[in-house]
Amino acid sequence: MHRSEVTVDLGALRRNVRRLLEELFGSELWAVVKANGYGHGAADVSRAALGAGATALCVATVPEALELRRAGLREPRILVLGPTAEEDLPAARDGRLELAVGSGPLPQGLPIHLKIDTGMGRFGYVELPEPTSDVVALMSHLATADSDHDFADQQIASFREAVAPHPELAHHVANSAAMLRYPASHCSAVRCGVALYGLSPFNSDPADDRLEPVLSWRSYLARVFRLEGGSSTGYGRRYVAQRPTWIGVVPVGYGDGFRRDLSGTEVIVGGARRRAVGTVSMDSFAVELAEELPVGEPVTLIGDGLLVEEHARAAGTINYELVCGINSRPERARRECVGA
Repeated sequence: MHRSEVTVDLGALRRNVRRLLEELFGSELWAVVKANGYGHGAADVSRAALGAGATALCVATVPEALELRRAGLREPRILVLGPTAEEDLPAARDGRLELAVGSGPLPQGLPIHLKIDTGMGRFGYVELPEPTSDVVALMSHLATADSDHDFADQQIASFREAVAPHPELAHHVANSAAMLRYPASHCSAVRCGVALYGLSPFNSDPADDRLEPVLSWRSYLARVFRLEGGSSTGYGRRYVAQRPTWIGVVPVGYGDGFRRDLSGTEVIVGGARRRAVGTVSMDSFAVELAEELPVGEPVTLIGDGLLVEEHARAAGTINYELVCGINSRPERARRECVGA
């Protein structure tokens, strides 16, 4: 028996892509599959997204892009969003990659997307250099599309002003949040990441935007025992039973991506929500039970109506930080794709 199982529903991902395309009215959808497809499996989700109508892939690094090429994705456009080191340029040329460039001299012999800093304050030219013949697109990135509408509107207006003298070039600025809330940001293409995976860019219920969660994560009870009043479970005695209490131990911990700050969140055991208690260990955590349950009882960490967004609120973080952190390497978990 595997300690846990991560299931990726590629059918749900394809439905998310088609649902997003309904609102684009001609703009292309580029699938952002960096960080191993936000923890979902980059090659698998890339194939599904392209099959559902996405027209390009976006990654963070040249090695991520080359891994997709080695996985058989030889034809689609792949844009590297992060900065590219000089020593990676020959491999990028061999891999027929496209590069986002926001500082310094422009590389030669590669399709370039010039990045403009319209307010993100991270990567991007403050003053746009004159595009060379290698430049195929102009781009920027929005800082507050999920929160501050006024600032997002300012960034979109600044970007449109900057690209106006270059109508011959493609242009793109929208992320998932902007794609869903700011039609003016759609431009030639939108770069959708989190929404593809059925995660809300607003850390709310994905169903509000008719999105379906793609990933589920399940484990089981590896031990069940009664904790007497005054006794504790876990490091630091952070949970001390006030009365005799049944405790289940789940063989998943922060080494698997179930973080220490998820103590207090809920999981589903025996069809009911139960609270994770005490300190989350590297390889296990404890859950408070209402009654004695058998060893082997299924435990849902994500799925069956339990949203990543709920865990994110408990941990004070964002949903895609959590899914990116799930360790689905074979020695820690079994990963399965369904709906292929």
